[in-house]
Amino acid sequence: MPMEFTLLLVVQIIASFTIIVLVLLQQGKGADMGSAFGSGSAGSLFGATGAANFLSRATKWAAVVFFVATMALAYFANAGGQQQDTGVMEGFQPSQSVPSVPGSSSAPASSSVPAAPASEAPEAPEAPAAPASTK
Repeated sequence: MPMEFTLLLVVQIIASFTIIVLVLLQQGKGADMGSAFGSGSAGSLFGATGAANFLSRATKWAAVVFFVATMALAYFANAGGQQQDTGVMEGFQPSQSVPSVPGSSSAPASSSVPAAPASEAPEAPEAPAAPASTK
């Protein structure tokens, strides 16, 4: 991995954790209603509205860093314009013969499906005869 790719990956991980923490620290829209009735949040660390302003701006810039790092990682992953074989099924070649099962006869397997064996359906047992009426 190139050094730039690793550095961008670290920046993206740090930005994602920063976004998570900042979103969890923010209060909902309905939380300001309590401060309007004297809940006492006016004496907080950032002031009455300073915390929401600071946290929302910090979240915005962390999101900008996250998306820029994501776009740069996508660019570096596809640098050079060549298609990379990274899929699980890339280069898979199906076999033309069926592998033999261990313990079975060593007859060569054919590539066509054998016909079903012709078997006669077993006859249904005859129903017992009804008793003759004695009238």
